[in-house]
Formats: sequence, structure tokens, C-alpha cells
Amino acid sequence: MLTTDRVLSTVRRGRSFSASLAGRARSARRPLQVVILAAGMGTRLGRAEPKPLTRLRDGRTILQRQLAALRAVLGDDVPITAVVGYRSELIMSAAPDLTFAYNPDFAVTNTSKSLLRALSNSRPGGVLWLNGDVVFDPAVLELALPWLRADHSTICVDTNTVADEEVKYTLDEGGYVRELSKTVVGGLGEAVGINYVSGADKATLISHLERCADTDYFERGIETAIAAHGLRFRPVDISRFGAVEVDFEADLLRANTLLPGTTALLPELIDIEIEGELAAEAS
Repeated sequence: MLTTDRVLSTVRRGRSFSASLAGRARSARRPLQVVILAAGMGTRLGRAEPKPLTRLRDGRTILQRQLAALRAVLGDDVPITAVVGYRSELIMSAAPDLTFAYNPDFAVTNTSKSLLRALSNSRPGGVLWLNGDVVFDPAVLELALPWLRADHSTICVDTNTVADEEVKYTLDEGGYVRELSKTVVGGLGEAVGINYVSGADKATLISHLERCADTDYFERGIETAIAAHGLRFRPVDISRFGAVEVDFEADLLRANTLLPGTTALLPELIDIEIEGELAAEAS
């Protein structure tokens, strides 16, 4: 693995660190839209405000950091919808420039129903979605960007750790996700809560989210869509960068170690790796 001592902060510079990938993003014709799932009550963290409004060490909230990363990599004009529920007025006033979808059943439903609401009201084309409590290095989006622009359904994963509480995954013979849940045995890593569904796969995922129980996480809909209809979600290994879902105080401490969100990877290396995989898949 080639590395470099040259460190770039994508958020501070206001643009992505790979000029070729940024150009690819600007020239892409497929519409890209983003959803942030922010309806939950966040009871495990034990704060009065919604988890996306949790303040980080640098003074920004989780939501502010997410928005900065999304706009730095995808462009200032990328359309972003937040699904809100618990104390929705706080999130709406904190980010009034977003579009909002409301989950009125936030107290008794899980992420499957919030994602269902968002996807059902989305524009044609694929959708990138992320949990409203995930703190991540902007380079995670850089790494996933070519797959998004190629309209491949993807799940960002971290192979550094496999904790019991986290959503784990296994792969099929072709290298695509087979199982995806907290109860997976023999998991290869953790799903970090940043995912993309292609325009072609979206309707099928919606139908499976509709069948999910109110208490199901959205990963259940993905898993049943894979088993029943052969949907193929490619794992994108972001282990070289940081991504933490903040469920507990210990997670918040870990998330703060990611700041200020710098990376140390050759831009050319990303191009080589991604273009090689895309070529192999097309052959």
C-alpha cells in the first residue's frame, strides 16, 4: 500500500483531495441525492437533544460535521434530506437549508421506517444515506464516490473490529454482501452506517422496507432483498479511515479522536484501485 506524508484536510479546503474524482463528480449525469436518518431518540447516549446535535471537541455538532463532509466531497449544491422525528424542531432550526421528511412514529419505529419514508419520496436515481450519529473522515466519501457515480449499490464497512453491538456482515462467493445484521455469526467486519442504493435497486429495497417490522433496522430490508431478489451490495472497505457511530459516551470519545478529519493517501492510489475493480466487474 502506497502512502504519503502529504496530509490534506478536505473540509478545511472546501473541496475533495482527488482532483480527478472531483472532476468526475461534477461531470456525472446521474443525479445524486443524500438522506440523513435523524429521527431517533438516542436514549443510549442519554442526551436531551437529538444525537445529530451532539457537540464534538472542535465545537461542531455531528450534523454540522456530516454536512461539511458531504458538501466538500459532493458539492455545495448536493440535495440533502434529513428524516426527523424526536425534537424535530431543533434539527430543522439547526440546518434550515435542508429538505426534511418527518417520521411521526419515531418513538415506536426503527431506521427501516425512516429510510422507507425517505426513499419513497426521493427523486429518480440512486440515494446515498447515512445514520445521523456517524462521525467520519471525509475521505470515506472520497473512497466510495466512484461506486456512487457508477450507480453501484454499496455498503461502507470497517474490517478493523467486529463488536457484538454493531451491524456485521458476511460475503457471498462473488464478494457481495450476503448477511447484514447485529446477529451475524462469523462477521468479517462492521457496517459503519454509510450506504448507497442504486436507482435500479431502489424500488426493490423500498418493497422490502415496507415488509420490515416497525422495530427492524434498515439492514433487515437490505438482507431480505439480497436473499429474495439477488440484490448485490458491494462492500467498500473504509478501514484505513475513521468512522464511528455514536451510541454511547465511549463512542463519542472515539469519534473525537478522528478530528480534525485529515487524510494521508495518494489521490492517484484511489483512482488506480477503483478503476481496476470497475474494470474487473465489467469484464
